[in-house]
Amino acid sequence: MWHSDFSTNLHLGAVTALGHDVVIILGLFSLFAWDFDLTVLAALLAVIGYSLNDTIVVSDRIRENFRTQREMQPKDMIDLSLNQTLGRTVVTSFTTLLVLFALFIFGGEMIKGFSLALILGVLVGTYSSIYVVANMLMSLTLTQEDLAIPEPEGADLMSFLSI
Repeated sequence: MWHSDFSTNLHLGAVTALGHDVVIILGLFSLFAWDFDLTVLAALLAVIGYSLNDTIVVSDRIRENFRTQREMQPKDMIDLSLNQTLGRTVVTSFTTLLVLFALFIFGGEMIKGFSLALILGVLVGTYSSIYVVANMLMSLTLTQEDLAIPEPEGADLMSFLSI
């Protein structure tokens, strides 16, 4: 079984979630033969940024809880962290979707593909930042030792010199 540090696990989880988001949006545009133009490409790039931000918020809460709540098991810690960020994630996504639906309905033909790709991206990105990243962390055997604050290099030497 492969085991690495927390930041590597987060990187793998974030890249997996971003790939997931882009593939789902591209798949839906391909499946329904919707027009794919430069505005949709711009929306895909915006979805990557939006999803990455959400992934960072969730992952940072997981990291923070692992460092402060040392007595819980990794599965329980990730569950607690997701519950703590779920309200923020849902409210943020909902308010973003309100604007995007207004753009889709009232924005005109030029911006329809852009707003549609962003609507799909916000929905899929919210899902992936919560479920894909957390499951990726669990599948890569995240442990409490991964999140222990490392001692700075030369700490032994500094304590020896201060005596």
